[in-house]
Amino acid sequence: MSDDKSSYTYADAGVSIDAGNALVKAIAPLAKATARPGATSELGGFGGFFDPKAAGYEDPLLVAANDGVGTKLKLAIDYDRHDTVGIDLVAMCVNDLIVQGAEPLFFLDYFATGKLENGVAERVVAGIAEGCKQAGCALIGGETAEMPGMYAAGDYDLAGFCVGAVERGEQLTGDAVAAGDVLLGLASSGVHSNGYSLVRRLARDKGWKLDRPALFDQERLLIDALIEPTRIYVASLLPLIRDGLVHGLAHITGGGLLENIPRILPKGAHARVDADLWQQPMLMAFLQAQGNIEPEEMARTFNCGVGMVLAVAQANVEAVTQRLEDAGETVVHVGQIEEGQRGCTVRGSQGTWSGQADWEASHLG
Repeated sequence: MSDDKSSYTYADAGVSIDAGNALVKAIAPLAKATARPGATSELGGFGGFFDPKAAGYEDPLLVAANDGVGTKLKLAIDYDRHDTVGIDLVAMCVNDLIVQGAEPLFFLDYFATGKLENGVAERVVAGIAEGCKQAGCALIGGETAEMPGMYAAGDYDLAGFCVGAVERGEQLTGDAVAAGDVLLGLASSGVHSNGYSLVRRLARDKGWKLDRPALFDQERLLIDALIEPTRIYVASLLPLIRDGLVHGLAHITGGGLLENIPRILPKGAHARVDADLWQQPMLMAFLQAQGNIEPEEMARTFNCGVGMVLAVAQANVEAVTQRLEDAGETVVHVGQIEEGQRGCTVRGSQGTWSGQADWEASHLG
């Protein structure tokens, strides 16, 4: 029986102040390495300052985005792949900013776990810092919460918050998208950060051996193909946006091509996507075959090899394609904008995405 006079400490309750302090010390240099004009504050304060004037903005609109990486985290936890989920976290936020014409300026993260141990948090934050470097934004702060009893042993959760800026009048609203525009797709790096509840369900039901070479790529373990971090498109797209060469941009996340493209369309514009125009990645074909997934379901669940879609005037297609390829992107023609009810139609011929016959899926509104 406990002594009523016993002295309780926070450590007795399962929270280590020392572990938290050690983590801040370990990640401070990582954050410092992401510094950019406008970001000058050190980690450890109550907040992070950012000066838009020092970043070169005259009259900026601020744009904010926040996101997580969904159940991809569970794969990272179960297979000790903590080093790149931070890149996913940044990617999901900054790719949502760039589609609005905004340059990502600064990022904050939230990491919550039952117990800080084994250097997992440092590995995750190192990935966040790497994502910030790729996106050109500064990691200016965050929160690490140690919450005993809230999470199973080894589990953690992750959220990211990013603020970007665009000069007033230069924001991408989709209003410029018009019939005759060509839809260009930028290749994805894999599943990105959506659809993992289905991926994990398939892995469980089909008894996948994730630590063995993938059926579709004997050079890689299946877990490494599935955990591949989300591609960050900011550096490739920002110069084109600033030169006025992009009418609209859609980040292909949950809802796939079918539901994300309509988000950038004005009334009277309909996107027609032709799946015959590009090669389905082997990873996507594997997921589809394993789950016996209908092509229409693929179009609204996974990115199907295309992580970002641009609407571009026909006259600028060649120049835009060349500049994107020079920036390291793989560019595919995926369709065009027509007059019609606001929405998107994805179609394919028999055999495309394993279709038993010609197929079509539509999403309106």
